[in-house]
Amino acid sequence: MAVTTNDASAPEPAPREPEGVTETAPIHPVLEFWHYFSENKGSVAGLFIVLILIALAVFADVVAPHLPSEQYRDHLLQPPAWQEGGSWTFILGTDPVGRDLLSRLIYGTRESLFVGVIVVSISLTVGVSLGLVAGFFPGIIGTAILRLMDMILAFPSLLMALVLVAILGPSLTNAMIAIAIVLQPHFVRLTRAAVMAELSKDYVTASRVNGAGIFRMMYITVLPNCMAPLIVQATLSFSTAILDAAALGFLGMGAQPPTPEWGTMLSEARDFILRAWWVVTFPGLAILISVLAFNLMGDGLRDALDPKLKRS
Repeated sequence: MAVTTNDASAPEPAPREPEGVTETAPIHPVLEFWHYFSENKGSVAGLFIVLILIALAVFADVVAPHLPSEQYRDHLLQPPAWQEGGSWTFILGTDPVGRDLLSRLIYGTRESLFVGVIVVSISLTVGVSLGLVAGFFPGIIGTAILRLMDMILAFPSLLMALVLVAILGPSLTNAMIAIAIVLQPHFVRLTRAAVMAELSKDYVTASRVNGAGIFRMMYITVLPNCMAPLIVQATLSFSTAILDAAALGFLGMGAQPPTPEWGTMLSEARDFILRAWWVVTFPGLAILISVLAFNLMGDGLRDALDPKLKRS
């Protein structure tokens, strides 16, 4: 009779993986972000233009062929270099007082980006704080904040900014303050909505049970999980700030001459539209291209940061 023995020390065979299933290495967050961002070619083009604008703003002193306020009285309203009467010394021509248009456009990039950075920084900081308070205290305090934001939204944004600048006085600083106030409701309402969605999640409950204080809950626990839509809104608000600052400058309520700001340049050239097309066309194109670039980049950020828009 055959005797069979079981060797308990023999290793058990490794479990077989189901056929067709392969392990994939986790994707680095930066690579994943770029994957979804680069799917929108318009967003990549917008990012490229924004990087060029930033480079022009930083290196304006090196790139610009002339000083922005330097006047060449022998070259008043000189046309661009490719037209009859033009000169390559002034590639895009000169304005009514003989200043180089290209140099003023380059320095105007610095002014416009400065406006966008200051306005978005103020709006984001104050708006996020008010939105967090409204989300964590939905009673009387939250209701009062929301009603105040509704009052601001009840007025056309440009009209309200114009009224505020008229009260404070025409200047670029007051224009930035007015635009920041006008943009507040978007950040407040967006932050409050994101906070209300996060408060019901388990990690917030666990943090509250562990004894986290209210400020730690607001700024360390909840806020980082609400940043994706806020980043997108900040990018879109950047273009809005540039556009509103140019509009106020065109109306004479923003940057004052001889500041090389695009809206102010359009205002100074209103009387020469028919006889010198370049003095209004190129500043208008600068505003158009910069606003379009930031909007396109904002669309790409939305696609890359919003998990609902990501395809598996």
